[in-house]
Amino acid sequence: MRALNFLLAKLYVLWVLLVFTFFMILYLPGILIPFLMGDRFGVVSFRFLRLWAQTFSFLNRIPYRIYGHQNIRPGQAYIYLSNHTSYLDIPGMCLVVPNQVRILAKKELLRIPMLGYIISHASVIVDRSSNESRRRSMDHLKDVLRRGISILIFPEGTQNRTKEQLQPFHDGGFRIAIETQQPILPMVILNAGKLMPPKTLHIEPGTITIRIRPEIPTKGMTYGDIPALKDRVRTEMLEMIRE
Repeated sequence: MRALNFLLAKLYVLWVLLVFTFFMILYLPGILIPFLMGDRFGVVSFRFLRLWAQTFSFLNRIPYRIYGHQNIRPGQAYIYLSNHTSYLDIPGMCLVVPNQVRILAKKELLRIPMLGYIISHASVIVDRSSNESRRRSMDHLKDVLRRGISILIFPEGTQNRTKEQLQPFHDGGFRIAIETQQPILPMVILNAGKLMPPKTLHIEPGTITIRIRPEIPTKGMTYGDIPALKDRVRTEMLEMIRE
């Protein structure tokens, strides 16, 4: 029985990789061509990314249950702040955000076949070892927000590989929110790290839950409000995780 379960697990991983690759290639023109035509057409790219996420979810028996979608105002640019435990978080992001979004992504993701090429167009890339790269990335994200496009930042800075529910938060996302006076939308993704742990090729079917809290306004805030704002977002995210 153990040998059979091991074989089925390996076959499932192969199936997931096949689904990922085939449908990424199939939808690739619809994802990339609008990106190359400019921001006005980026929403078309995200419709294809959402279609890919729906296909990936359905065929791999990994449903995403989303709670709090009504807290997203259509047409509002947000700073989405989320925990991060797995690559399975990415399809969930495609299903949550109604319009366009740019993700702050580490340069290492560019090495992933096909997905890395899409990330280079749909994200703002940062070299975490370079302070200059961090500064340019923050400036780019602020410019994206001013154009009415939402951004997504993982305030922990990387995938959580610890036993803690959340790692310490960095200030970057909160600085951007205050400088642009745009609202923050806290959210959490639950169970993704169990289905596909960081730094592994293990993956199994199961349900992933995404919870979204009401937006937190930042109008009138200054840099002095960053510690309190960071504590508030962290508290709300911990509450959603513990629910």
